[in-house]
Amino acid sequence: MSGILRSSSYPMKHGYPPQELLDDLCSRFVLNGPPEDLKSFERLLFLVEQAHWFYEDNSVENNPSLKSISLREFTSLMFSSCIQLRPYIAHIDDIYKDFNSYKVRVPVCGAIILDESYQRCLLVKGWKAGASWSFPRGKKAKDEEDHICAIREVLEETGFSVSILLKTDDHIEVTFGEQRMRLYIIAGVKEDTIFAPQTKKEISEISWFRLDELYTTGTDQTSRVSGGPKLYMVGPFLIRPLKTWISSHQPPSTHKSHTFPKATSVWKAKNNTTGGTATTESQPIRSVSETVQLPDTSPGNSFRSFRFDTSSILRAMDASFSAA
Repeated sequence: MSGILRSSSYPMKHGYPPQELLDDLCSRFVLNGPPEDLKSFERLLFLVEQAHWFYEDNSVENNPSLKSISLREFTSLMFSSCIQLRPYIAHIDDIYKDFNSYKVRVPVCGAIILDESYQRCLLVKGWKAGASWSFPRGKKAKDEEDHICAIREVLEETGFSVSILLKTDDHIEVTFGEQRMRLYIIAGVKEDTIFAPQTKKEISEISWFRLDELYTTGTDQTSRVSGGPKLYMVGPFLIRPLKTWISSHQPPSTHKSHTFPKATSVWKAKNNTTGGTATTESQPIRSVSETVQLPDTSPGNSFRSFRFDTSSILRAMDASFSAA
C-alpha cells in the first residue's frame, strides 16, 4: 500500500471498519484515483462512493463482524481517519450536501425494452425495502456518450446487451429540474431472453409489465399501478411519447395477445432483505457515478467554490515512496 499516512489512533466503534481497512480504501480508491478527480470535493466524493460500494459489496459480505453503513456515515469515517482528508472534516456537512446537489444534476441514460408484441416493457426493482420499479438506467460517466451510457447501464442492471438493437435516433428524453434523462427504445426483445443483473445489492427483481396497465398510472415522477407496485420515472415516458413511437414503428404483422398477466417476473434475488445477499447474482461490475465538469456557481453558502488541496497529498505520496 502506498500514498497514505496512517492514523491508527483513530477510535473505531464495534462493527465499524477498522483503521487498516479504511487506510486501504482511502489509498486504493481516493488518493490513487485519477488526478482530475481530486480537483474538487464533488469529484472526490464520487471516489469515496466507489470505496463505499466496495466496502458494502465485499468487505461486509466477507466479514460478518462488519456492519453495513450509509454513504453519509462512511464519508465521515473516511474524512476522520485519513490524514489527508481530516483537515476538511469540519466542513463535511456542507461538502456532502453540495455533493448530493451536484449528483442530481448528472444526466441519466437507459432503455425502454419492449417485447416482440410491443405490448410489454421491462422494468427493474431497486434493492432496498420499499424500492420502486423503473426502467433500467443510470448516470453518465465523464465524457461518455448517451447511447454508450445506456448500453453500459442496461447491461449492468439486466445482464442484457442492447448494443445491436439500439438506434441512436429512437429515444425519448425528459428533463426534471436540472437533470436530463434519455431512454432509448429497444423493441422486439424475445420473451425467453435471460436477464440477471451484474451488480450486487442494486436490483432485486426484473419483470415484464403490460403497457396497457402502465398507461393508467399518469405522468407524475412517482406513481403506482392500481392495486400494484410503485413506479419511479415510468409515466413521463409512457403516456404520449411511447404510444406515438409504437404507433409509427410497430410492424403491422406483430402478433397481439390479450392473455398476458399484469406482471411476469423473469429474475428475482434470493434472500432479499435489508443488508442481505442475493445468492443468484453474478460478480459485481460497478460504474463510477461521474459526469462532465459543471461550471462553478458564485461563492456563498454553496461549497462548489471550495477546492480540494491536492498538493499535500502529492507531497505525502512522494515522501512515502522515498521512504519505501
